[in-house]
Formats: sequence, structure tokens, C-alpha cells
Amino acid sequence: MFSQHLDFSHERDLNIDELVRRVKAYMPDADEALLKKGYIFAERSHLGQKRSSGEPYIVHPVNVAATLIKLRLDLDSIISGLLHDVVEDCEVEPEEIEKEFGTDIAQIVVGLTKISKIKFKTREENQAENFRKMVVAMAKDLRVIMVKLADRMHNMRTLQYVSEEKQKKIAQETLDIYVPLASRLGINSVKGELEDLCLRFLHPDVYYRLAEKVSMKKSERESYIRDTVSIMYEKLQEYGVKGEVMGRPKHFFSIYKKMISRGVDFEQLHDVLAFRIMVGNITECYKSLGIIHSSFIPIPGRFKDYIAIPKVNNYQSLHTTVIGPKAERIEIQIRTSEMDEVAETGVAAHWKYKEVKSEKKLDWVEELLEFNRNVTSNTEFLDAVKNDLDIGGVFIFTPTGDVKELKYGATPLDFAFSIHTEVGVKCIGAKVNGKMVPLKYRLKSGDTVEVLTSKTQTPSKDWLKIVKTSRAKTKIKQWLLKVEREKNQEVGEDIFEKALRIYGYSIGRLKKGTDLDKALRDFNVSNIDELYIHIGSGKFAVKDVISKIPSLSKNLEESDDKKIEELDTYYNKLHSRVKKSANKDNAVLVEGAGDVLVRMGRCCNPIPGDPILGFITRGRGITIHKADCNRVQESEMNRQLEVEWNDAFTFKHPVNIRVITHDRPGILSHISKKIGNAGINIRSAIAKSLPDQKGSFIFEVEVKDFSELLKTIAAIESMEYVIGVTRV
Repeated sequence: MFSQHLDFSHERDLNIDELVRRVKAYMPDADEALLKKGYIFAERSHLGQKRSSGEPYIVHPVNVAATLIKLRLDLDSIISGLLHDVVEDCEVEPEEIEKEFGTDIAQIVVGLTKISKIKFKTREENQAENFRKMVVAMAKDLRVIMVKLADRMHNMRTLQYVSEEKQKKIAQETLDIYVPLASRLGINSVKGELEDLCLRFLHPDVYYRLAEKVSMKKSERESYIRDTVSIMYEKLQEYGVKGEVMGRPKHFFSIYKKMISRGVDFEQLHDVLAFRIMVGNITECYKSLGIIHSSFIPIPGRFKDYIAIPKVNNYQSLHTTVIGPKAERIEIQIRTSEMDEVAETGVAAHWKYKEVKSEKKLDWVEELLEFNRNVTSNTEFLDAVKNDLDIGGVFIFTPTGDVKELKYGATPLDFAFSIHTEVGVKCIGAKVNGKMVPLKYRLKSGDTVEVLTSKTQTPSKDWLKIVKTSRAKTKIKQWLLKVEREKNQEVGEDIFEKALRIYGYSIGRLKKGTDLDKALRDFNVSNIDELYIHIGSGKFAVKDVISKIPSLSKNLEESDDKKIEELDTYYNKLHSRVKKSANKDNAVLVEGAGDVLVRMGRCCNPIPGDPILGFITRGRGITIHKADCNRVQESEMNRQLEVEWNDAFTFKHPVNIRVITHDRPGILSHISKKIGNAGINIRSAIAKSLPDQKGSFIFEVEVKDFSELLKTIAAIESMEYVIGVTRV
């Protein structure tokens, strides 16, 4: 077994003297009297209470404290473990906890109590709200979640004493929430234990069948582990590396996941054994890897370097899979002792070095807080967080060499939002490893991504179908909501001012008196902008708003139907065109101009999605150039106009692309077919041979916008023999 493997078994006869002994083993200066005081307080508070097993209730908090001791947490956490249920179950006031044990312990206990105090109508709502409270409490002090995990660990260890329905409910919640949290905090010992316990209660038939099959081969397996450990140890010694080598079967849940993903039974799995090599320093880690790879055949594609690129939870290790003795596949982890402690106890390891209180909050905890501020629905919040807690993902490089870890299936759009919200909002495409790809391209570990942006780009609802990370989804929804609110505010302000004019009033006059304040109070809105938004969205009818303004309501009579009809007509017109009616015959809208002749500059041939500028051209209307076009004459600069692409214009735009290929027979036909299959029309094609067995092709194609151009380029670049594609 691995030396750092922690045993979280239920201990029925554990007492305070044993707790003190265990604490003193790693905290010699711990306040023994305070720990004993915490135990006595908990024992007195829970006096007469029983657990479902029939045991005195005090057995539970003592086992929670023992788990925290195994994770080597500080004394405040351990005492909080003893006291974690006294406020909720024993009617002890938080002020009493603070008076007896200090502010820190009281805040942890109160944080834990808030997580589960409120009861809701449905289980889903209850789970979502509880989790939301846990996130807020965790952000204030990470020890809250550490104690909660220890509490859940012991409850799972004694779950057999409750009904089968409750077993499944608690086990599923544990798998959904607490396992990913333990993973994010890097506490692999807790994560592995909880996963196996969840399997035991959710799929007991699978769990006990695996237990039986693993047990049947126990002597054979132990012999294999001993022999393999001995071989590895000898190889390391041969090259002068001093290290510790251990082996064990994988967790049942890990085996179960492999069976499901591969669609095989236990007998068909060959990589159910895991070995660990622990050495003195990082240099010896890489030296050990070389020794292993020269001694056994490595499996291609199964090596991961989490030392050079640690996981987001600070996990570090080298992972490799090799063909071991007797042609068995074995997985090997190579790390230092310090890395091993962090791997098993995660963020808890930092308390050993007194680092946590001086540390910034973990980045992902900050993200959870951001979700909490911006998402109103409890269920949506829970879904978003569950989506992002799973840290199994891909490592993506920026062009400058920085690394971002994203979840499996993430796209360039997810990557753009992980860099910065502004980068995500303005993203029009991306280059992956130097080649253009569409926004929905699935990223792979090791990809280098360069995000392409445009000042004119804005998110669309379709983006919500592309992105996989909750951060990206939340930011896109926020942007769309902001745009919607701005439009509604503009419409609402227009219609309200129109209404006031109909009744011989003005907004300025209204603001001078107290009538407006009364209307705002009656409609329970904080300011006039919020009132405009509700009018613009149709939530408040303008007639109802007028009726709440005393100086105007007396003028409302039955004969005013005509005025109301006039307002309704005006409102409908505003909704059909928020700012101005677009001319569907023009690709570009010109500020302050109606039906005007617009032509595209042939030098740069702009298409929708390109940043553009308009210039008045004598006798030829307005010429549109790309904003970065170097062919614009200096003399034209003083005739510049504000222009924008017209979303209502649906015609195709011609654009030229150059394709460089290896010279192969039939290559022109293959490229043309690829473009045609993408639904793109080719207007013309020019081909010529280049030196060094290369070919050059210039295609004039028709696309609706820059996004479609990027897709076309990506489709061509994916072809064999194509060297590069550029826009000309």
C-alpha cells in the first residue's frame, strides 16, 4: 500500500485522550486544554442524542475530528469538527461558541450551520441553495469546506444504518458535489474514499462483484506487486537513485469507470494496478522516469507531466503507463515526498506550513463567488458549478507560453473567455498551432491557441451552444442581458417622454417635483432608468405609470383612449426598429445617411466581421475600407464617416484566398470539392506551379461574413498536401 494512504474507517471507541495523542504527534505545541474543552462541550451538548446506528451522537463529531487530524489540519479546524452540529442540533447560540472558543472557531461553525439550516420545498432546490451557501462560507474560510468534507466522509462511512432511499440520495449528492470539491481542493485520499463509498451504495451489485473478484486474485496480485516493486527498486539503485517504491490495486470506482468507458468486464482490464515512486527532488523524478522507460516499454500517448504543468489544485507528479512484467499494463506515478503529501491532503497540506491565511483565495473559489453574484437561479448556479468542478481537462498554451487548464470538450471560445471577458466578447476566430480553426473546434492538450478579435464583434445566442465552461456561458448571458436591458431602457425612455408630451408634461418638470418619487415607490423600482427598462420590456404599461403620477392621473379620462392608442402605436414602432430601420439593400449602414451609394474598396475587399471605415469619394458615393487598409489615401482621411455592417443584409460577399500546396495531380479538383462541400460558391480560380514542387491557387469565393470565411479556410487547411491558406 502507498505510505500516504489514509484510513478513514469508522472508529467506534475513539476518545479524547486518543485525539490529543494524535494531535500532539504533529502539533506538539497544540493547546491540549482547549481541545479537551471542545470535546466536553460537544459531549454535554449532544447528551442523550443517538445516531441511526444506536451509538451515542458524540461518536460522530469525534470521528469528524479524527478525519481532520489525519489530514493534519490546524487546531481550530479540529475543534470546529467537534462542535460542528451543536448550533444546528443542540440550540447552542453562536455567541456562546465565540465566547468559549474564539472568533475563528465560531465563524467556521456558523458557516457550517448556514449551509444546511434552511429547508426548501424540493430536494433539488434544497441541494442548490445549500451548495450556494457552502460556496459563500468556503470563500470566507476554506476550513469550512474541509470540516464539511470530514463530516460527509463519516456520514458515508456509516450510511448503512439509514434507509435505502436515503442511502442513494446522500450517495448521489456526494458524487455530484463533494467528490468534485475534494478533487478541486486536491485531497485525493478523500476523493478516492468517497468515490468507492458512493459506488457501494449507488451500485452495490457492481461494488461487491468487484470486491469479490479483486479478493479472489489477492495472493496472485500481492505477489506480482512485490516482484514488480523489487525490479523497480533494483533499477533505481543501479543508477544511484534512492527512492521508495509502492504498489496497490486501483480504487473500485476507478476500475468501474474504466469498465464503463471501454465497455469491458473486469477480466478484460489489464491496467488495474498502480505504482508510485517517491524520490528526493525534482531532478530525481525525471531521472527515475528515464530509468523506467528504459527498463519497460512505455505506452505511446500515456505520459503526462504534471510537475512542469501542475493541475489547478497544485497537484504535481509524473504519470506514465508501461508494459510491466508478464506483459501487464501498469500505471506509475513519480513524485517527491512533498508532492505526495500535497497529492493526498491537497490544500490541507498548506496548514502544515502556516500558509493558508496569508494566501490569496484560490482562483476557482473567486470564480465561484463571481457566479454567485451574477446568477440569480439556485439551480442554474448549481449546474454551473458542477460543470466546472470537474478538473479533468486539457492544458492549452497561449502564444507567450502561459498555460490554461480547461475542461474536456472546451473550444477556442472557452479559451478566449478564460483569458479575459473582453477577449471572449470580441473573439471572431482562432489559430490553433498556427492554423485557422472554427470557434466550435475541440481543443486538445498541448494546443497553442491564438485568439483573433474584432472591435465590431459581439456575442450571439448561438455561442451558448458552442462553449463548455460555465465562465464563458455566464459572461455571454451577462452580455446578452446587458444589451437587452440597454435596448429596453432606450425604448422605455422614448415612450415615456412621448407619453408626457401627450399630456403636456416633460421629464424635466416631472423630476423637479415629488410625483416621480411616488411612482418609483409604487412600482418598487430604485431609479428612473429601471422604470424605463420595465416600460421598454412591456412589464409596466405606460398608462399604468401615468396613473401613479398624481399631477397627471387626474387628467386620465375615458376620452383619452385616442391618446393611449397613439402611445401603443408609437411603442410598436419603436420595438420594430430600436434605433433605426435598416436598409436591407445596403451591406453597410452610414451614420446620418439614408439611401446612399456604398461600394467596397477593391484594395482590401472587406466582408462583415472586418473592422471598417467609410470615406466620401467624389462622384462614387462612399467607399468602405478595412480599418487597417494601408491603401487609404491620406487626403481621404478628412472625409471619413462612421459606418457599421448591416445585420439585415443577407447577400454573399466576394473574397480572395490563396492556397499553397504540395504539387500533386488532381489537387485543384480536391480543393474545389472541399470548398463546395462547405456550401461555398467559387466565382473563379487561378492556378500556377511554383518552384520546389509546390502549387499556388487563388480562389474568389462568396461568403456571408468573416466567420464563414474562417470556416472555409479551416476546411481547406485540414486537407492533406495543403501547406497554408491566406486571405488576399
